[in-house]
Amino acid sequence: MDLSWQASLFDDGQDITLRPLAEARRTELGLGAWLDLLPGWLTGADELFAYLTDRVPWHAEQRRMYDRVVDVPRLLAHYRADDPLPHPVLTRARSLLSAHYAAELGEPFRTAGLCLYRDGRDSVAWHGDRIGRGSTEDTMVAILSLGEPRQLALRPRHGGGPTVRQALGHGDLVVMGGSTQRTWDHAVPKTARAVGPRISVQFRPAGVA
Repeated sequence: MDLSWQASLFDDGQDITLRPLAEARRTELGLGAWLDLLPGWLTGADELFAYLTDRVPWHAEQRRMYDRVVDVPRLLAHYRADDPLPHPVLTRARSLLSAHYAAELGEPFRTAGLCLYRDGRDSVAWHGDRIGRGSTEDTMVAILSLGEPRQLALRPRHGGGPTVRQALGHGDLVVMGGSTQRTWDHAVPKTARAVGPRISVQFRPAGVA
């Protein structure tokens, strides 16, 4: 795939490694929701970004919206619980996340969904991961970002309140936990700024989508 992107000045020539998850910082959002953030969790992110861009079987999807069918504004790939992940470091990342959050989550992360945002026109609308158990149970979704930073925005699902924004890219990790999927919505908004491509890797427990 031919994508124009700017390599990170901080990642040049670094091996792909993962920092200790104990370094993540937690932010309480309220309503039982929280975020853990670990900037630069993965070093060597540029190498992994280039590998995934070329090797993942990206595909486009369409969805019905009211009375018409529209293109989903990003490319997608999905790996079920029994599917081998496209790079060994993603398998290791999932194992480390499962071990670190075992006491709180009570189960391992099983699936991996990948999104490729090609430029600022690609986005994901406001939503929560409420298909399946996420609609009724506390759960977690861990997101590893690669490539150009994009804004992850979160807002309370009901009752209004300030929007939380966090730029994610270049190996950053965010974990949305507690009631976040039930009580908050999140989005990656479109932007008119000139931005390069970004890949997000979302690890989820079984039955959460």
